[in-house]
Formats: sequence, structure tokens, C-alpha cells
Amino acid sequence: MKRILVFVGIFFLFISCIEPQVEKSEKPNIVWLVSEDNSKHFLKMYDQNGASMPNVEALAKKGIIFNNAFSNAPVCSVARSTIISGCYAPRVGAQYHRRMQLAPMPDGLKMFPEYLREAGYYTTNNSKEDYNFITSDSVWDESSREATYKNRKSGQPFFHVQNYGTTHEGQLHFTKAQMDSTDLVTPQEKVPIFPYHPDTPLYRFTNAYYRDLHQKVDTQIGKFMNQMEDDGLMENTIIFYYGDHGGVLPRSKGYVYESGLHVPMVVYIPEKWKHLSPEKTGNRTDAFVQFIDLAPTVLNLAGLKIPEQFDGNPFLGKEVTIENLNNRNTTFGYADRFDEKYDLVRSLRKGKYKYIRNYQPFNVDALFNFYRYKMLAYKEWQQLFEDGKLNKEQDQFFKARTPEALYDLEKDPHEVHNLVADPSYNSTLKELRSNLQDQVKSMPDLSFYPEPYFLEAGLSSPVAFGQQNKSEISELVTIADLSLKPFDQSKAAIEKALKSDNPWKKYWGMIVCSSFGKEAYPFFKIAAKLSKNDRNNLVRLRAVEFLTLHGQDVPSDLILEIIKNAKSETETNLILNSIALLKTVRPGFKLNIPKTMFPSDWVNQEGDLVSRRADFINRDH
Repeated sequence: MKRILVFVGIFFLFISCIEPQVEKSEKPNIVWLVSEDNSKHFLKMYDQNGASMPNVEALAKKGIIFNNAFSNAPVCSVARSTIISGCYAPRVGAQYHRRMQLAPMPDGLKMFPEYLREAGYYTTNNSKEDYNFITSDSVWDESSREATYKNRKSGQPFFHVQNYGTTHEGQLHFTKAQMDSTDLVTPQEKVPIFPYHPDTPLYRFTNAYYRDLHQKVDTQIGKFMNQMEDDGLMENTIIFYYGDHGGVLPRSKGYVYESGLHVPMVVYIPEKWKHLSPEKTGNRTDAFVQFIDLAPTVLNLAGLKIPEQFDGNPFLGKEVTIENLNNRNTTFGYADRFDEKYDLVRSLRKGKYKYIRNYQPFNVDALFNFYRYKMLAYKEWQQLFEDGKLNKEQDQFFKARTPEALYDLEKDPHEVHNLVADPSYNSTLKELRSNLQDQVKSMPDLSFYPEPYFLEAGLSSPVAFGQQNKSEISELVTIADLSLKPFDQSKAAIEKALKSDNPWKKYWGMIVCSSFGKEAYPFFKIAAKLSKNDRNNLVRLRAVEFLTLHGQDVPSDLILEIIKNAKSETETNLILNSIALLKTVRPGFKLNIPKTMFPSDWVNQEGDLVSRRADFINRDH
């Protein structure tokens, strides 16, 4: 009898420990609530001076707050292309915003909602896509401002994306009159001003108004959550809230600083599905998650196979352990062209340390961008710089950068104190530099070819093109990294690159010369020859850029000739970007560019990038 009682006791103890049973055929609904252009710095759940978002905070009480969630790119189309593909954008040709042409998805890979549809999910998106890829008709059952999960079949699981544009950059394009007539909820005197921003009434208003917009988004989210509650869906739906990248005050959107990449993220997990989370609900986790991880995570939650072509890894779902989650401490970021403004920046964060590689450090952060400078805060910052009224931290935005930067984010969360020259951080610098070099070479990173050449030679199959040219891309990265050594140690390798038959080695050799500045004066003669005679138009451009940036006079006729020789709108825009830079940083540089030298369809429509650049170059101030 005792044996029977013991057995019964053990049996009931075992039963009490079993997780709620889920039918094998049953799958969770999955919802994404996505706010645009907002980094984690503006939410109270991350910063005591942030906006209160009670509806998001209520989700967090039955879910997980991710302290370290990151977009891989600081702008919409590239971030969303990363999410929908599960791939690093510079590996698959989707890294430019706005795209000049759409890239195909990698061979054998589909946008991840298509896998959900094949598994029986109803997939809906309301409503922003903004992908740099050619989109199949099989991705969404509905994708529009009217898209809703309610049109699914009875009992059919769904994946729904609800986008909120209330915090988008465009909301800060207010006029002085609109500013003066706006009543704020957030007290201006209580908002913190980032150390790189000027503390002015305009910046205080912009900060406060931006926090008010967060509260409006939260109200919209609350209405959506109430609808889900009324529909009886909360107990069978896993809900993600996140920002689609950082932003949007100056030096955030478009830049790989934490303000551009570090996003808020909360995942609500109902009791029925808590076995799919390695972390207990109601907790915060310091685990690093990136946008490349979102696609595999959703497929994993749905119990589906994860394609091998994905670059990311799931952070929820089957076989994800707490040990696996806690070991995640690295994220990779990338910034290329934003509208008419070119740059090439990569970042790697590991734990509290952030490494930034500026491959073209002479491209100042403040270089004019038409859409960005519609914001009064950008205009005021520029004027204060010209008037000499900024301190050292605020000035940095308008000055040439160092080729690499290292930040301790615990001591310097706003990335204004570069530690590269501090010998006590040398081992960390070498480690993160090496890790980033391995990252860009292993992908390989297609941005080491200039965009017009990539579009011509590699866009039809970007991944295959990258693999076919992987060794050459690695060589180009090695040339680019000559700027990280003392000039005397790099001089011979630079000369070899400049005398190469390979145009892209010469191209990068000239960029390295510009990075060294006047120290590279021994190459002025070679640069002058290349600027006049090289067969590659972009090599000529980079030679002109090097010479002009560092005090050498180049005839206007030569620059205009290079512009005329451009074979495409993309090549023209790249050339004009360098000329815009020269106008910005070289005192006295002037060039008049007649718009009649361009095809009419490049300059006659609102938003034409070539037209924007030409207007900036031609204006008096």
C-alpha cells in the first residue's frame, strides 16, 4: 500500500510540473508592433527621462524587455531589407537607401513570411514594406493600410505587422510657426540634451515634442491591443514591439552611433507559449539581438525549418536555451548611401565596447542631405557651427573623423570620447578591429566596389557576384585598412595599389591617401596624373578629391569633364557627393554645375538626387 501511495504522489508531482499542453498541429499567432525612427533612448523603460508608454510597459510585464536590441542599419529601407531577408544587407546588395534598382533575393531564399504562408499562416502587413528587394506576390496575403488578420479562415494562425509612423523623421519637419503654436505635454525644461547637441530652446522643444510623439504611438498601440483583447487573441498570440531603427534627432538616423542602431524591443509571451522562451516572463535580458535574428526567430516560434542562407539566429523558440541567450553579446552595423549622401561606415559592438570603422573618414557626418536638413534642428546646429558657438563635443559632427573609433559605452554612452589613442584599450581595439575585418571579408561586403560598378556588374546575382570576387574584395579591404597604420609603414603598399592595373585597387589607394591627408603629399604627382589620364572615371574622381581636400588646385574644367563622363545617374550622384564634400570643407571651393548637362529625367522630378546635389553645390552659401 505504501508503494502505491508513493507512486501516486510521484505521479501527481510529475503532472504538476508539466508545461501546459499544446496540440502538435497548433501554432501561435505572431504580431509585430513597429514604431518608426525611434531609438531606445526616448522610452522611460530604458531611460528615466524618456516618455512613458504604459501600453508597451503592460506588454513587458508578461513578456521580456531586451536591453540590447539592435537594428543592423540606421535607416528604414536597409533595416527592413535586413529583417525581411534575414541577411546582412551589404552581403546581398540591399545596403543603399534609396535604391537605384531593386536587388533580387538570394537564390533559393524567400522573404520569410512566404515560409509562414506555406505552413498555413495568414500573413498581413499594415502597411510599410520599403524593401530594397524584388518582392514576390507570395509574401503577403494582404499588404496595405487596410490589411488585417481578421480576414483569415476560422482557426487559421496569423502573422501580422502593424506599423506606426507617428515618430517618423518627417514628423520633425515642422516650421517655426508650427513650433510656436504647439502645446507640449512633456516639459521642455526637464528633457535631457545629448552632449553632442547644442542646448538651445529649439533643441529642447524638439526633444520634448519627440517624446510626446512616443506617447501618441503608445495610445495607438493601446487601441490595437484592445481590439486583440476583444477578439480573444491575447492568450494565443506572441507580440513583439520594437523600433524599426534608431533616430531621429540629428546624428541618429543615418549614423551607426547607438542613437541610430540601439532600438527598444519587448516581446509579450502568453502563458500558453511560455515554454518557447528561455527567459522568464517579466524579466529583462542583456542578451544582444539583431534584426538579422528576427526572421529565424519567427520561423522558430512557428516550428518551421530555418533556411541556411539566413545570417541570423533565433533568440526564442525551440532549442534556444538560457545559456545560448546569455552568450549573445555582439552586433554588427552598416551605413552606406542615404539618398544623395554617400558614406561607408561599419560598426561592431561587443559587450560594452563599440568599434566604428570610417572607411572614408574625410566624409564629415554633417555633409548636406536634403531630406535631413529639412529639420530645423539640423539647420540651427549648422549655423551655430559656422558662428563658432559649439564646444568640442558638439563640433565633432562637422569635422573629419578618424579612420577608426572605440568607445566604452558604460562610461561614454553617447560616443563622444574616442579611445583609439589610449594605450590602455589597445588589446580591445585590436580584437574588435580584427573581428570587424573578418566580418567584412567573410560576407563578403559588396560595398567595397563603388555602387555604380556593383549595379552594372553584380546586381543580377549579388551573392554569387560576391563569392566570385571574394578574394578581390578581401584585397580591397586590406588596401582600405592601410589607413590604420602609420603612413611610413603603408607608403609602399599605397604606391603599389596606385600603380596597379586593377582600377578598384587604385580607387581605394586614392581613398587611403585622402584619409592620411597632407601626410600623403608624396602621392600628389601620381594623383595629378591619375586625375587627368586614368581610364576609370571614378579613379579620376578620387584623385581629384585627394588633391582638392589637401590644398591642391584642380581646374574646374577637369572636374566638369569627369561629371560629363559619368555613365549613369548613380555614378553622377557619387561624383557630386565628393564635390559637395569639397564645397563643405575646402574654403573658397566653388563650382557651377549647369543642370542642362544632365538628362531631364534626372533633375526634373521632386526628390531627384542629382538635382538635390547640384542645387547644393551651386548655391552661394
